Amino acid sequence: MPTDDLERLRRWEDAGAQWEVAALRTGSATISLLRCDGGEEVDRFVTSDPRVLALCRERR
Repeated sequence: MPTDDLERLRRWEDAGAQWEVAALRTGSATISLLRCDGGEEVDRFVTSDPRVLALCRERR
């Protein structure tokens, strides 16, 4: 079942901040949420949302 992780990333980008893939595995990804003014990591989460996994693969 999809989660709201994709929406979380979209809101993060809409706020002007960035995110990056910290780790990508077959069934999960670890996402680092970064500040918009220097790239400092402010949060990190793991997702198994297939939509986010597809997006992560596109970014790599």
